[in-house]
Parts: sequence; structure tokens; C-alpha cells
Amino acid sequence: MGRALAALLLATLAAACGDDPHARGAWVDLSHPLDTTTLYWPTGSPFELEQLARGEDDAGRWYAANRLRTPEHLGTHLDAPFHFARGGWTSLEIPLARMTGPAFVLDVSAAADADRDLAIPDTELDRLEQRLGHRVPAGSTLLIRTGWDRYWSDRERYFGSGTQGDASDLHFPGLSERAAEWITARGLSGVGIDTASIDPGPSRNFEAHRVLSAANVLIYENLRGLERLPERGARFWAFSLPVRSGTGGPVRAVARLPHG
Repeated sequence: MGRALAALLLATLAAACGDDPHARGAWVDLSHPLDTTTLYWPTGSPFELEQLARGEDDAGRWYAANRLRTPEHLGTHLDAPFHFARGGWTSLEIPLARMTGPAFVLDVSAAADADRDLAIPDTELDRLEQRLGHRVPAGSTLLIRTGWDRYWSDRERYFGSGTQGDASDLHFPGLSERAAEWITARGLSGVGIDTASIDPGPSRNFEAHRVLSAANVLIYENLRGLERLPERGARFWAFSLPVRSGTGGPVRAVARLPHG
């Protein structure tokens, strides 16, 4: 086998395994780590990790194991449609193809800085399509960047309130009901945001949740790092555990940047 052919085969194999040096940095992790500091909804409960085993036995063989306990809606997580829609898909029922697809990023960070209770209007989505020069394709995932992930280490600032057990005075950006209707009309597979909820903090009726869930649109909350993605061209993946009757769960959300 000639050197050139051998080098080509090795490069092809490396690319298939995700080790292509030319693709370094092409994957972006959009998930917050899970540990005892992970933020959870004010009326929820924290992530717990119990160490069951860690160390070497008498023969020097290493073994480690943990037990974890977590609510479904903690950290970077999926809201399955069943969370807000009777008859909506549960975590197990979501078609796998709906949890991956082209990603489009809407950056509203400037407006969110000016109004921490911003209810993102559908006109922002219209302007996104004007910049793209076409409609956002059905089956895509819309990722909304508010810049709120920079407050992740400050619970009070992230939620707009530091009161545990009380979700009555929260302040962070989210989607308006009209914007949620826009998303369902486009036939999008999912929508994600870098805040604690797809609805604005002051919402009491969770209008965006209800509109999206009724149309089986997947919701991803507490994302991070959306500033690393282009407005168009990336691809998104986020899979949750296939829990029967699950209303959602933590995900490892990632994006692949476009080549070139």
C-alpha cells in the first residue's frame, strides 16, 4: 500500500472516529455539568451523588460506582411535551429524529440586558428570517441566546430571586406566547434557551410552554455557550434518558459547527 493511500485511509478513519485534527473545536458542549452546585427550579430539589464504591480491592483492581438522584427538570434539561400537554409525548415516546437537526440561533442578548423580564416577541423571529433570506426550515431547532448563562454561578442573579421554595418573583427573559405560536407554525422540532425556563420569569400561566407542548415541540432549558454558534449552519443534538412516562430529564446538549 502506498504512503499516500495509507495516509488517506488513516485520515478517513480518524474523521469517522471524531479525531480529525482539522475538526478540532468543531464540537460545542452546550450543557452545564451535573453536581451538587447545579441550579434547579426554586420549588424543586438538588442533584445528589452518593459514592458507593471507589478504590482498589486486595488484588489491586480498581472499581468505582455511584448512585445518583435527580429531579427531571434540573441543569441543562429537556421538557418533554407531556410536561405541559396531556397526551403529549413522554420522554420515551419522543422520536429520536426530533432530538437532532439543523440549529438556528436567535441572539436577543442586547434586548435582555435592557429588560431582564423580556418576553421575546415574534417580530424578533421575523427579523431572523429576514437576515437568513428564507424561512426557518421545519424540523429545525431554534436556540435562543439571552446571555443569561453568564449568571449561572450566581443563583440569585440567574433566577432574579434567591428565595428557596418560592417561584413567585422570578426575573429572566423568555418567549412570548406569540413567539411560541410562530415556532409551532413553522413546524420546528425544538426550541432551546440559556435561561431557567422558556417562559419569562414573571409568567404565571406558562403560555409558551403550553403552546409548544401542545404541538409536540421539544423544549431545552439552561443551555450554555450559545455565543459560540453561528446564526445558521450548526447541527444540534440532545438526548434524554428514555424514561417511561417521563416529563423530561437532564440532557447532554451539543452542537457541531459547520465545516470551513
